[in-house]
Amino acid sequence: MEIVQKKENGIIRIIIKGRLDAESAPLADRIVKGIIAKDNTRLLFDLCGLDYVSSAGLRVILSAAKHVYQKGGEIVLCCLNEFVRDVFESSQFPLADTVAEGIEKFS
Repeated sequence: MEIVQKKENGIIRIIIKGRLDAESAPLADRIVKGIIAKDNTRLLFDLCGLDYVSSAGLRVILSAAKHVYQKGGEIVLCCLNEFVRDVFESSQFPLADTVAEGIEKFS
């Protein structure tokens, strides 16, 4: 798993590549919580390169959402492949097909 962050127009784009599973979830959780701790409350999860997500990976995103929503922030997920989209479809997160569409979903 690889995680890269970029700041674009006040939105933190978190790019996750590879597998977000039980092995990689603890590191991903620490990284994402570190980003949120710096008062970043507009997160765009760019999952174009995410091949697989397990329930442990889903918990990372759900935990991030809980912290961001408590601060009045927003989360959008974009570029999900078919498998990853199936996992997040019922989560009620805003989903976008592209990074540009994801950015547009922020109010």
